[in-house]
Amino acid sequence: MSEAHLGHRKRVVVVGAGIGGLVAAAELAAKGARVELLERASTTGGKIQEVELCGRRIDVGPTVLTMRWVFDQVFADLGERFDERVTIEMSKMLGRHFFEDGSVLDLHFDAKRSQESIRAFAGFEEARGYADFVDYSAGVYDRAASLFIGASVPSLMGMARAARQKGFGAVWGVDPFRKMHRVLASFFADDRLRRLFGRYATYYGSSPFMAPATLNLIAHVESQGVWLVKGGMKQLARAMEQVARERGVEIRCGTHVEHLEATGGGIRAVHTADGNRIACDAVVFNGDVSALRAGALGETAKKAVPRASHRQRSLSALTVAALAETGGFPLAEHNVFFPSSPYFEEFKDIYKRSRLPRAPVVYVRAQDRDGSGVGARGAERLFLIINAPSASSGMDLPNDEVQTCLTRARALLEHCGLKLDTTAAELVMTTPSQFASRFPYTDGALYGRATHSPLAALRRSGARTRLPGLYVAGGSVHPGAGVPMSALSGRAAAAALLEDLGLATLCPPGAIDGGISMDSAKIAASE
Repeated sequence: MSEAHLGHRKRVVVVGAGIGGLVAAAELAAKGARVELLERASTTGGKIQEVELCGRRIDVGPTVLTMRWVFDQVFADLGERFDERVTIEMSKMLGRHFFEDGSVLDLHFDAKRSQESIRAFAGFEEARGYADFVDYSAGVYDRAASLFIGASVPSLMGMARAARQKGFGAVWGVDPFRKMHRVLASFFADDRLRRLFGRYATYYGSSPFMAPATLNLIAHVESQGVWLVKGGMKQLARAMEQVARERGVEIRCGTHVEHLEATGGGIRAVHTADGNRIACDAVVFNGDVSALRAGALGETAKKAVPRASHRQRSLSALTVAALAETGGFPLAEHNVFFPSSPYFEEFKDIYKRSRLPRAPVVYVRAQDRDGSGVGARGAERLFLIINAPSASSGMDLPNDEVQTCLTRARALLEHCGLKLDTTAAELVMTTPSQFASRFPYTDGALYGRATHSPLAALRRSGARTRLPGLYVAGGSVHPGAGVPMSALSGRAAAAALLEDLGLATLCPPGAIDGGISMDSAKIAASE
């Protein structure tokens, strides 16, 4: 777009180079804005991180890509092809699930194949319950896509308008007033299956015993495709960074923004810790919105968002990246190990007792494997995740508690038959307090606030704030946590900013086809 069309080139500063910030910066620059992207860390990508062990890179943040249509559309609207910029491959299997009683269940993208696996695992009635659950979760997703994910600003008024237009049955079908675990119990009598599908709540940083049943839609989203990024998830961030640079975005890492300058009700400049003043017409903040209220961008921005509620922070994690020789049985790429103790005890430990679970569920990503367990020779790259409480107390977890949890986690893996041969020199561990240090003002919570009430999702901030010229993006704002959702939030921030400048949006409402599900699931990327 020419400067003549803009009148003059608007200058925008994007603070934070996570996926939401990268997407917003690229789309604003594509419209002709002069964009500077400032990142406090040494690299872009936000929570998309990797570590290097013995010259091999291991993903230590998000490990897979879902909802690839989001990035297909982002890149297409920037005149690019996603699959030409990023090499991706669809995973062959949803995951392999191990239980302490020795049983194993593989789930697949083919629902009928998964149904057969469940029939062999737990019997005919459970397989029939799974078929019903597949239909139910697809319906929840389909309704949520049009009523919530595609809404520009989530609100009770918006839901009420939708109820009048589409009927109360459509709103009720999102299932926000029942708890997730109770709905799962209506489909599955087998506790192992309730645990397995209840775990999807943790993908949104929440407990299945407190989260609304709406989160059952995550099972549908994952069943529609999980893609592996060749070279690791960091390649996605690098590709987005490169596209942004090619459109003129100036990216400066290692740059800390101290405060905003605003006069006359609008943004005038940002001030950095190194003493620079950058004049601008608008700012997109790609970070946890609680940071604004806490003063991360100075006094001016404190009242830009509502006062944070005292509701629970989302889950944090205790993670371990390792190189290890494995044996006993073939891992898939994605593996989950469940202890035999009551599942609710894990969440009581985390949310009620503010401690690591005494009987943790352990996720193991075997990065060198494919879905059938093929591909690993010698020491392989492993990434272990254990759910943990946030560091809201400001204190790190006691070392003896961490070591006890890791010992019990390893005992669970070995009890299920997995043999590990590793050394301390081949491990990189991250605790909630380390996540809190890496992502200031988050208390180490990886998904914003927990979704533990029917209205929790409606309380997420939209792209606009109370301060004219200040917009927000990232996993703590609408539509929520996760790589594709953060990308959608970046699109939302760019679209709102462009609209407020009186410019046409990059992509009109309704232009993105939510093709991961069905033709009726249309999601507006420009919300």
